[in-house]
Amino acid sequence: MILQLKALSKIYPSSEGVEEVPVFTDLNLNVEKGETVAVLGRSGSGKSTLLSLIAGLDSPTSGEVKINEHSLGSMNEKSLARFRVKNIGIIFQQFHLMPHLTAVENVSLPLELAHDVNAKKKALEVLEQIGLSPRKNHFPYQLSGGECQRVAIGRALVVEPSILLADEPTGNLDEKTGDQLSHLLFNLVESINMTLLLVSHNKSLANRCSRKLTLQNGKLNDDLV
Repeated sequence: MILQLKALSKIYPSSEGVEEVPVFTDLNLNVEKGETVAVLGRSGSGKSTLLSLIAGLDSPTSGEVKINEHSLGSMNEKSLARFRVKNIGIIFQQFHLMPHLTAVENVSLPLELAHDVNAKKKALEVLEQIGLSPRKNHFPYQLSGGECQRVAIGRALVVEPSILLADEPTGNLDEKTGDQLSHLLFNLVESINMTLLLVSHNKSLANRCSRKLTLQNGKLNDDLV
């Protein structure tokens, strides 16, 4: 089992004059190796919050997140950071590339943090896979939106993580570029039997996954549509 959510809840505490805000409560989910799972839901339903909890970027109010049988809640900040670098790849809608680093430096960054002596070699191989070798020495401001997202995909995959998390990966791109990126992403995921969990409101993107779930009214349900 790659991912397990056990009775996961996230509730933002009350402040003066404001009641508690429950995002979701008692979520349970099991994801096996090689599965591709989409979580659909309207804006504000908690999709991105859920992804942040799975990535260990936020802490749940209660419940547990386990990746490869390791409970994220049992780790201190330093241990969690090391675990995340080696086991979790994340693709953000807004790319979140380092502006002062070139494409190859952005892709190699997770490996550099993990002290991998072959970081640059592996990054160059990934850039070849995603069709960006000619742009390896370009900075983010010199790349198009689609190229920036390709770099972000390469950065997420270069460590060969146990699970790849994608937050609206084509949401910041035009339709044509988004379609190209979704083909690239799913082809790469399939070629290495990667486990993928993506959140989106885009049903055509979600339909490419082997399983679809809907986050609605604080509950996670099978999407039967």
